[in-house]
Amino acid sequence: MYQEQKAHLLRALVKNVRYDGRKALEFRQITVEYGISASAEGSARVRIGGTEVLAGVKLDLGKPYPDTPDKGNLMVNAELLPMSNPKFETGPPGEQATEIARVVDRAIRESKCIDVHKLCIKEGELVWGVNIDICSMNDEGNLQDAACLAALAALKDARLPKMTENNEIDYEAKKTDEKLPIAREPVEVTVVKVGEHFFVDLLSDEEILIEARLTVAVTEKGTICALQKGGQAQLSVDDIDKMVEIAQKLAPSLRKAL
Repeated sequence: MYQEQKAHLLRALVKNVRYDGRKALEFRQITVEYGISASAEGSARVRIGGTEVLAGVKLDLGKPYPDTPDKGNLMVNAELLPMSNPKFETGPPGEQATEIARVVDRAIRESKCIDVHKLCIKEGELVWGVNIDICSMNDEGNLQDAACLAALAALKDARLPKMTENNEIDYEAKKTDEKLPIAREPVEVTVVKVGEHFFVDLLSDEEILIEARLTVAVTEKGTICALQKGGQAQLSVDDIDKMVEIAQKLAPSLRKAL
């Protein structure tokens, strides 16, 4: 069955046609909705075709890490709900959820998306912590790119909560108008190689045929800030160059949806 599916996919790709009629390097329709949660400091819903991901930002106050006393803290978590795909199970995060969280974290951290120095209130003692929670609502493929876009949208939507005179958060008070210090806008584009063909934004049926994939995080200036290799097949230097070039070309279309 697998070989039949793969052969069918390859025959279609030769004609530059996908299961849903798209071309090899064409994304499904992308929509972004802001402010979907009243309790989070920032939130967003991203849809790429039938794939739907929610992201929320929660801000807290705490001590900085010992090796970064003048920087705020960042943490990214991802949860893949069983209702979004029957293969996902309840319980601790699985391998895919862990990878999604780590790759999104890497894009945000390595791009210097947030000016973490501006999150420092008192060096070595008190900083803002930025916690991003990502949740899958429906999985029809390409959760990784949707998760990164949702996380970025939630960060852009976030507003700092009000602080008391005792340097505590007043969650009962209305949030301030102060935004997070966003300095970069990284988005991720996952490029997949099957046979000699490259394509993006895979459907669930297509994902089972992956031979090699490369997730590329790209800033608004086209700078590459993170890479994540997946799949069993090897990639040549020429393959990687081509995949990075594709990601750089398509990244603006994702960012435009913001």
